[in-house]
Amino acid sequence: MQTDTRNRHSRPDALPIYLQISELVIRDIAAGRLVDGQKLPPEREFAASHGTTVRTLRKALADLEGKGLLERRQGSGNYIRVGAPVASVYSMFRLEHAQGGGGLPNADILSVDYLPKDAAQPDYGSSDHGTRFRRLRFLDDVVIAVEEIWLDGGAGRVARAQVQDSLYLTYKTALRLWITRAEDRVGVGAVPPWSPDRFRLPAGQVTGYIERLSWAQGPRAVEFSRTWFDTDRALYVQRLI
Repeated sequence: MQTDTRNRHSRPDALPIYLQISELVIRDIAAGRLVDGQKLPPEREFAASHGTTVRTLRKALADLEGKGLLERRQGSGNYIRVGAPVASVYSMFRLEHAQGGGGLPNADILSVDYLPKDAAQPDYGSSDHGTRFRRLRFLDDVVIAVEEIWLDGGAGRVARAQVQDSLYLTYKTALRLWITRAEDRVGVGAVPPWSPDRFRLPAGQVTGYIERLSWAQGPRAVEFSRTWFDTDRALYVQRLI
């Protein structure tokens, strides 16, 4: 597992380093890059590959062990244990590298605005306004998608300063709102005109497209999102276990 998370470390909205490493391992297990019984690299080597310390790495290993995904054998090393799927920060993120491997999701925030919902959105939530997030999405350091997410105004408002790499984690910490399930519809769509130049595909080009409705603790959906992804760089993957 060669992914280096060091370029994400300095971002104020990034996950803590140990969680970045833990999430990357979880996604690589799901993608089959790490298999049951596989031995991880020695801790010093593993830490260096992520540009971090052994102490921080051991926090990630403890997190994985607590989730039942790692066996730590004294004097032997650390071994992957594959069991039932576990809850993780990015457990609902379905895009993976087209060449294989889960990769570490991250994002650059393009804008955060509180606006009236547009007419193209489905009926959800209790308000005609919402917080709109526009983001450029990465797997590791590869740009793979642009996305627009609307959080219903009835669920609360999120300020730009509160936004973290993971919006679902942002909702938990800022609003005490837990996303519990989601419904995806996958097809094709035209890249939106607000897409930045860093996204390789030009505005108007047809590419992979996902619409998602997400629910929290209540019976009505609270979030609607649109994602346009580069099909040469990423694939939508849903595993049935």
